[in-house]
Amino acid sequence: MSIVVEVAVALGAVLVVFIHFLHLEKTIRFNIFVFFWEYTMVNGGRYGDGERNPLKHLFESREAFLSFQRYGTTLRPRYIIIKWANLGSSEEIIVPELYLDKVKAMVDQIVDSTNIMLRSWESRIERDGEVSEIKVDENLRSLSADIISRACFGSNYAQGKEIFTKIRDLQNLLSKISVGVPGFRYFPNKSNRQIWKLEKEINSNISKLVKQCQDEGHEQDLLQMILEGAKNCDDLLSSSISQDRFIIDNCKNIFFAGHETTAVTASWCLMLLATYQDWQDRARAEVLEVCRNCNLDASMLRSMKTLTTVIQETLRLYPPAAFVVRTVFQDINIKGIKIPKGMNIQIPISILQQDIGLWGSDAYKFNPERFANGVLGACKIPQAYMPFGIGARVCAGQHFAMMELKVVLSLVLSKFRFSLSSSYCHSPAFRLVIEPGEGVVLNMTRI
Repeated sequence: MSIVVEVAVALGAVLVVFIHFLHLEKTIRFNIFVFFWEYTMVNGGRYGDGERNPLKHLFESREAFLSFQRYGTTLRPRYIIIKWANLGSSEEIIVPELYLDKVKAMVDQIVDSTNIMLRSWESRIERDGEVSEIKVDENLRSLSADIISRACFGSNYAQGKEIFTKIRDLQNLLSKISVGVPGFRYFPNKSNRQIWKLEKEINSNISKLVKQCQDEGHEQDLLQMILEGAKNCDDLLSSSISQDRFIIDNCKNIFFAGHETTAVTASWCLMLLATYQDWQDRARAEVLEVCRNCNLDASMLRSMKTLTTVIQETLRLYPPAAFVVRTVFQDINIKGIKIPKGMNIQIPISILQQDIGLWGSDAYKFNPERFANGVLGACKIPQAYMPFGIGARVCAGQHFAMMELKVVLSLVLSKFRFSLSSSYCHSPAFRLVIEPGEGVVLNMTRI
């Protein structure tokens, strides 16, 4: 009987979707993704006869709204409402809380959370003997979740654990969906029903967390900024999205983007340092020289030049995001290819960041030395380096991410030596972010 019901529901959904497209056939425009394998796409002004590169508009334009939607669910918000001309926008709500001076004040919180994880590693090594085999990626994911919870929401990982777990499940489901089937997200198959269920549960859990924070009267953290911004932007939001939806989607974006990408990058960093022992030794020597057995603070992190180049090179080889996406706001013509207004362009970050013509013959090798003189000295065209995006919509949390990575890696280096375990399997996988498919397993010893 249940099979009959499911078939009936499925047929009904197909009919609804078909009617939906019949009504919208004159206005609907499918997002067609255009891949450009040449670096000219990020280099404004390369066209002859003084012609302005039209793609520069995609990176610099501050007009209109940007609405990003993936398969009808919202790991990133369904509505990232950013009207750049409006002073009450998300840009002024969220970004100021992630300015460098604010981020510096979070160092102690990051150190405290990291030390909890490191003590658990020390206990394992003590229990196992001199060497312990540790799968670090899951620990780093929990750590990053705890850090973002404490720094931005005034809670901790234990309180938000269910949210992070469900977001991870949703991430895995979304990464398995095939691209390019119009209306597929409306079809009530098993996968979509799981996605809808998870999204509903995540929204409910975030609503409970928000209400709890409101009732307890938390200090002025990022969540408070979002709540106040939702009130101040009421006129802007009324026609497109409710206040509750604005709050939930922005919180969801921070929960996912604020912890998953940083945890993945930290995992790749440790994998590369475990592989290239000379760079591990150089980074550790710098950390020990800078810290000199003192408590870590923001001023010390600025002096860690070698560690910074290691992180930059890791982000070049393993950028968390696979693409930068831009919507065309006007009809443009790129080398004979006509791209109409409203179409999406996906820019493959990994291709640009490993192009031999841009980075040299060692583009596929791990060589942090290339960043010794910064991004300008590392690449022929610096705009091709975009681990945090590029242009007006560059990642708002890049300072927070770099600070967290430096703290975590410096503390790990100061307390442990590590090498790749024989059980490690190198298999980068795309699960909305580019992550180690089989995890990162290290042999850890205490210093």
